[in-house]
Amino acid sequence: MKKLRILAFMAIFSLFSMATYADDPPPPPGGSSGPPSSDNNSKLGGGAPVGSGLLILLGLGAAYGGKKVYDLRKKEIEE
Repeated sequence: MKKLRILAFMAIFSLFSMATYADDPPPPPGGSSGPPSSDNNSKLGGGAPVGSGLLILLGLGAAYGGKKVYDLRKKEIEE
């Protein structure tokens, strides 16, 4: 049973790591050779992806909750 948990954890971890490679490359730089100005259409934060980080946090939260439930049930069985 322990090997199954380790295998499942490794599979989930590898799926999350592969999701980071699914992003599109950034667009090529603009044609101007001067310094960047505030009048161009650049996004605040540089367009950093938020979705993949959110998925990682949700996955870690679900794993933590599952561990807590498992420990609680294990403790109830021992009593």
